[in-house]
Amino acid sequence: MTVEPRSAFADLIDACRTLPLLRTAIVHPCNDAAVAAAAEAHALGLIEPVFVGPAAKIRAAAAAAKVDLSPFRVVDAPHSHAAAEIAVKMVRAGEIEALMKGSLHTDELMAAVVEKETGLRTARRISHCYVMHVPAHPGPLIITDAAINIAPTLDEKADIVRNAVDLAVALGFGEVRVAVLSATETVNPKVPSTIEAAALSKMADRGQITGAWVDGPLALDNAVDLGAAAIKNIASPVSGRANVLVVPDLESGNMLAKSLSFLAAAEAAGIVLGARVPIMLTSRSDTKPARLASAAVAVLLADFRRRTLAAVVS
Repeated sequence: MTVEPRSAFADLIDACRTLPLLRTAIVHPCNDAAVAAAAEAHALGLIEPVFVGPAAKIRAAAAAAKVDLSPFRVVDAPHSHAAAEIAVKMVRAGEIEALMKGSLHTDELMAAVVEKETGLRTARRISHCYVMHVPAHPGPLIITDAAINIAPTLDEKADIVRNAVDLAVALGFGEVRVAVLSATETVNPKVPSTIEAAALSKMADRGQITGAWVDGPLALDNAVDLGAAAIKNIASPVSGRANVLVVPDLESGNMLAKSLSFLAAAEAAGIVLGARVPIMLTSRSDTKPARLASAAVAVLLADFRRRTLAAVVS
């Protein structure tokens, strides 16, 4: 089975060929798209799906999608909230290595994930990244955070950057170049995001954020276009060549990602980081390649975490 529309996403899937199937709870998959995406991700050698939700609705969705559920485990749950809670418990019990959003709302799934006593929190702030393939751009872009943190503080933005750097390394970006975006490339006390961007850049200089070049504030044009950076006389390892874009808040991130998707024909794979396991956030409007790419991103991230842990233990 092949993925044709986006070569970059096909490359992500190819990178998973030698890795073990990722045991993934598909949370409340009560429509045909959610069941079909999980089944195809399994067929491509990415995940071992466990369907968690109302069993009758899942089987009806599978019938509509013409998917045979007999090879897979189905865990019955009465409704979406219960499905999220059961899936999180399965992670805590070591039965599950990743979560994939089915047909429930994001806030329903994330409420179970962030619950202080029974959820999947770690020392890191939980954040979201889009991995975007933009046809007119030479390489993939990571955009964060467009789905979880509404108005992150400076401390929270530092974790958002750290999570994005880990993801970029896991995906094999090589040199990770983080642009902390604002409306301008100069520090302006009247624009708070410029001050926070400058602080994040200095934190990287002082070793508080590692593994990447971090520069900011940068406007979008001089973050991704060398010509625009040269016109503004901005010379840094990041300017004009950023592959990670950190936005000021959820609204700007959501608008940037959707602008690229709907106006520039970009494909976006969504992933949540900072929890105990990768969490794939898919949408009803996602294309098939984007859904499969989200699974591939989770597989590569889980493999990166295993290798990192093994290195620490040894």
